[in-house]
Amino acid sequence: MTRIGTPGTPGTPGIPGAPGAPRTAGPVSLELDGRTALVTGAAGGIGRACALRLAAAGATVRAVDRDAAGLAGLAAALPDGARGGIEPRPLDLTDLDAAERAAAGIDLLVNNAGMQLVRPIETFPPEVFHEVLTVMLEAPFRLLRGALPHMYEQGWGRVVNISSVHGLRASPFKSAYVAAKHGLEGLSKTAALEGAPHGVTSNCVNPGYVRTPLVERQLADQAAAHGIPEERVLADILLADSALKRLLEPEEVAEAVAYLCTPQASFVTGTSLVLDGGWTAH
Repeated sequence: MTRIGTPGTPGTPGIPGAPGAPRTAGPVSLELDGRTALVTGAAGGIGRACALRLAAAGATVRAVDRDAAGLAGLAAALPDGARGGIEPRPLDLTDLDAAERAAAGIDLLVNNAGMQLVRPIETFPPEVFHEVLTVMLEAPFRLLRGALPHMYEQGWGRVVNISSVHGLRASPFKSAYVAAKHGLEGLSKTAALEGAPHGVTSNCVNPGYVRTPLVERQLADQAAAHGIPEERVLADILLADSALKRLLEPEEVAEAVAYLCTPQASFVTGTSLVLDGGWTAH
């Protein structure tokens, strides 16, 4: 009788010592001492929370944003005694060659930078559509190009793409954002398939509406588009289909990102971790 053990465990018919596999099971923990991470859009919101979380776990974080003052504030926010550190890297992601160079030699990549404009398609400025897709889709591709050679060489890497519920569902008046996030989902899955033999995982985290400056600006844009007060936009539009009637906090998103970087998440790849308060359950 053939004995079948646990796939991927040494001494079984699985794949012993597969790249990126944890040696033992255990409680979820995140220790990134000696690792280098890159987080885009790190000056505020979700990116700021992710950069601080990964630095607290021991990583040296290349914090990328075009907001140099915000990056300086981020570095100052790291508490004394933190195991990792913050390296401010002011950068406009529309400079795609510079973005690719910035990712060389990193172990973890968090593609977070985003922008939003709420307009009907027929009045959506073409130059803004181009910029949104450049920052939110083409730049992540170039960052992957810069990051993957080192990850492949060492047999370990983590790619986390901050997508959105709008990477899975569409809403009116958000053509560029929805298109970019849907594209990011496909890019993430492709990276997962290509990276699997090299111990590299790639996943999306899909928040609903998060308490960030981007959402605050969106409230104002939606209020202007619909001719209603901002508080009604929040209750009647943004959170209308959410079972949980509150905004998600950036730190909650950062914890999801952290989990995907743990050894215990080594079998999670090519998927989307949805944090939407039940929005897509309808």
